[in-house]
Amino acid sequence: MQNKSSSGPIERLAESTPDSIASKARGLSDRAIAWIFIAPTIFLLLAVNIFPLIWTIWLSFTNFRVNRPNRDIDWVGFRNYERILTDTDTWATMQATAHFLVWTIVLQVLIGFTLAYLINKKFRGNDMWTTIIVLPMMLSPAVVGNFWTFLYQPQIGLFNYVVAFFTGADPASFSMIGDVHLAPWAIVIADTWMWTPFVMLICLAGLRSIPDYIYEAAECDRASKWRQFWTITIPMVLPFLMLAVLFRGIENFKMFDLVVQLTGGGPGNTTTLTSIDLKREAFEKWRTGFSSAYAVILFVTVFGLASIYVKALNKVKER
Repeated sequence: MQNKSSSGPIERLAESTPDSIASKARGLSDRAIAWIFIAPTIFLLLAVNIFPLIWTIWLSFTNFRVNRPNRDIDWVGFRNYERILTDTDTWATMQATAHFLVWTIVLQVLIGFTLAYLINKKFRGNDMWTTIIVLPMMLSPAVVGNFWTFLYQPQIGLFNYVVAFFTGADPASFSMIGDVHLAPWAIVIADTWMWTPFVMLICLAGLRSIPDYIYEAAECDRASKWRQFWTITIPMVLPFLMLAVLFRGIENFKMFDLVVQLTGGGPGNTTTLTSIDLKREAFEKWRTGFSSAYAVILFVTVFGLASIYVKALNKVKER
C-alpha cells in the first residue's frame, strides 16, 4: 500500500478535502465545473467594462461635475446630447476627425498594399527590407510625435528641405505644424508613416495565402498579369484589406497621443480630433455630464459603423 508521505500534492489535497465538499464536487457536471472556473473572469469583465458604461450613460443625463462632488446632481434629460449635436465647434471637430480618418486609411491602404505586393516578390534582401519597413510600427506614438515635430521645424527640420529640393520653395517660408491649412496634413503624414507597415503585414498575409496553382491555371488559360491581378489577387486579398481598414479606422477614430505630441490640437482647433476635444471637456473644463454624453455619442457612432462594416466584411468572405 502506498504511503501518504509519498503521495503527490493533488492526492494530499483530495485527502484533506472534507467529505461533505468532496461529495458535492463529485455530483457536479462538467458544465457546472466549467462555470465555476469561468465565473470570476466574467464577473471581472462585467465590473471593468459594463459597470463604467452604465455609469457613463447615467451621468450623460445629468449636470454632474467631478470637481464639485458636493453639488446637487440635477437630471437634465437629453439636454447634453442636444447641446453637443447643435454645437458648431463639435461639428468642426467631427470634420477634422473625418479628414484625418479618411486620408490616413486611403494612404495606408494604397501604400501598404503596394509595399506588400512588392515584398511578396522574392528578391535578394527581402527579409532585411521587411524588417526596416516595419520599424516605425514598433515605436511609441509619443516618440513618433516628437520625432516628426523635429522634422517639421521650419529652420532645422529635414522635411522642409526635402520639399524645397523638389519644389524650389524657401524651407523657412512654410510650417507644416504652424499653418492652419498644412497642419491637418502633417498629422496625416506622420500617422501614415507609422502605421502603413501594419497594413502591409496584413496585406502580405493575404497575398501569401493565395495558392500558386490558381495563378498556374490562369497562365494555362493565357490570362495576362494585369488580368490575374484584377481577377485573382484583388478579390482574394480584399477581405484582408477590409480587415486592415476596420482596425485602422477604429484606432484612428480614437487617435490621441500622436496628435497631442505633434500639434496639441492646433493651430487653433484645426487638428483637434474628437478624442482631444473629449479630454478637454472632461479633464480641463470638468463638464463630466456633458463629456459623458459626448463619449456615448462617439461610442454609438463607432459601434454602429463597425457593425455595418463587419456585416459587409462577412458577405465578402462568403463570396
